[in-house]
Amino acid sequence: SCRVTGTWVRIPPSPPYSLPGLHILFFCHYFPPEGNAPAARTSAHCRRWSAAGHEVTVVTCNPHHPAGVLYAGYRNSLRRRIESVDGVRVVRVWTRLAANAGRWRRLVNYLTYMASAAWAGLRERRPDVVVATSPQFFCGWAGVLVSRLRRLPFVLEVRDLWPASIAAVGVFRARWVLGLVTLLERRMYAAARRIVTVGDGYRAELIARGVAPDRIAVITHGVDRGVFRPTAADPALAERLGVAGRFVVAYCGTVGMAHGLDVVPRAAARLLARGERRVVFLVAGAGARLAALRAEVSRRRLDNVVCLGQVGAAEVPALLALADACLVHLRRSPVFTTVLPSKIFEAAAMARPIILGVRGHAQRLVEELDCGLCVEPEDDAELAGAVVRLAGDPALRARLGGAGADAMAAFDRDRLAARYLQVLESVAGPEAERG
Repeated sequence: SCRVTGTWVRIPPSPPYSLPGLHILFFCHYFPPEGNAPAARTSAHCRRWSAAGHEVTVVTCNPHHPAGVLYAGYRNSLRRRIESVDGVRVVRVWTRLAANAGRWRRLVNYLTYMASAAWAGLRERRPDVVVATSPQFFCGWAGVLVSRLRRLPFVLEVRDLWPASIAAVGVFRARWVLGLVTLLERRMYAAARRIVTVGDGYRAELIARGVAPDRIAVITHGVDRGVFRPTAADPALAERLGVAGRFVVAYCGTVGMAHGLDVVPRAAARLLARGERRVVFLVAGAGARLAALRAEVSRRRLDNVVCLGQVGAAEVPALLALADACLVHLRRSPVFTTVLPSKIFEAAAMARPIILGVRGHAQRLVEELDCGLCVEPEDDAELAGAVVRLAGDPALRARLGGAGADAMAAFDRDRLAARYLQVLESVAGPEAERG
């Protein structure tokens, strides 16, 4: 039995896949070649279900995240585009494109996806089960609409809590907006036969909102250990990025409103003021706060912060391999104490020590696995202190990194995809068991 002890999560031995035959219709706003966390998680599970002999159809957008610009080779046509990606049937629908910034354009993007995706789902061959994933709230409602109109069992994957998360970052503050979203949120939960969450923090919140515990399954974030594994840094890449010979603290992910990365230039300035020039922060990713972050780095004239902007998912392992430590950070808010960032698992699998600026369940996980140092979110003094401590103690870095890599067997994607499939089969019922 492979188990992580403690009160927040227990993962039993990997169950076997059942006989082939399930037809899964999955709604996800993002999908590769987009490289953010929802796209990576959905793709990882769907590929494994397809390889196990199940029919999987994903309804998604034409790729444009995070800049709001279509990727090369795609058209945002009213006509559906159907393609096969690693054995998964992918249906791409029209949306009003929007960058990952601002409020109203993104809202229109979400609403047009809901309408286009629901229409596409109604035209698909009848599936055995419908799945929809957040954090995009209206993606969940596409699943609700299709499941109700076609009288199909519905599974909702909750990766973010609305409206609490949008209120926490100040996207919408009007009470009537938050009240309407709260009502829609509760209706969405009620429509789901089962709810899958990524951590026990979410599970506790859902129970507090009236969801029966036996309707909730916890399938944590995980990692593909064939992709993220202990790897030596590429000296040529380090030279090209200007970080060769320095202690690299890497952040790879969205530079958004929730992530609180304003702390990075403040910590970097603090280190320079102390005469600490061996450290460099490497920020790889795009989002609503990237321009502001770059502007602050420029204003402070910081030569120890490198902002790469958007990078492809395939580039992330090589960038993490450059790291001596990996930063995982969110703003200081009670809402984020339930969050379990996927970056934790990628860094740990590569045997890199983590500097974690997230309280709650994420902190308990990192402390339990003994794979990093925890700091107060948005506290530049604590962040700088943790960096200096790791930079000066190679033995500590090796111990924390090794502990994280050893623990990732319990969070292997194969194991988690198999457990997820069991949930879908239990919802679909005997009619889905065709093998």
